[in-house]
Amino acid sequence: MKIIMMGTGPFAVPTFEALLSDGHEIPLLVTRPPVQSKGKQPPPNPMREVAQSRAIPVFDPPSVNSPEVVAELQAVGADLLVVCDYGQILAPAALETARWGGINLHGSLLPKYRGAAPVQWCVYQGDLESGVSVIHMTPRLDGGPILVQRRLLVAPDETAGELEQRLSRLGVDAVREALT
Repeated sequence: MKIIMMGTGPFAVPTFEALLSDGHEIPLLVTRPPVQSKGKQPPPNPMREVAQSRAIPVFDPPSVNSPEVVAELQAVGADLLVVCDYGQILAPAALETARWGGINLHGSLLPKYRGAAPVQWCVYQGDLESGVSVIHMTPRLDGGPILVQRRLLVAPDETAGELEQRLSRLGVDAVREALT
């Protein structure tokens, strides 16, 4: 399958690597542009690092929804967008650039903890269970139909960082299942 991967943070890395190892054609990574800060290095972008190590072109537009960017995505001719830990909301025109639209791997059992920081909210609220959801993307934030969910128990002393790592690995098979 020809996939445009969209992601920035470490939560997306295991899925990106799995899609590559599964033999999917990923001609492009779309990621957030580096944050410019006076005298400081931009924060790490692990998705950019994976793409560069595999010689996959990286595209980091300020707005994924601008007409010029939508045209560039359309030109790729992708079957699917796979979005995870990206940081921008895709407008209908951007979602329509791939034949089957997009799926999103989200770090919660939707509809709980839609939007940003779902893992942190889970830990903050003291939830005993968490998981991942793969949804078919719609213009509504984390509101598309759920395709796959996977669950796991949260350890009482688990940090958000530890839970996020476990959820990112759990998401790999959830995405694989959604693709079948």
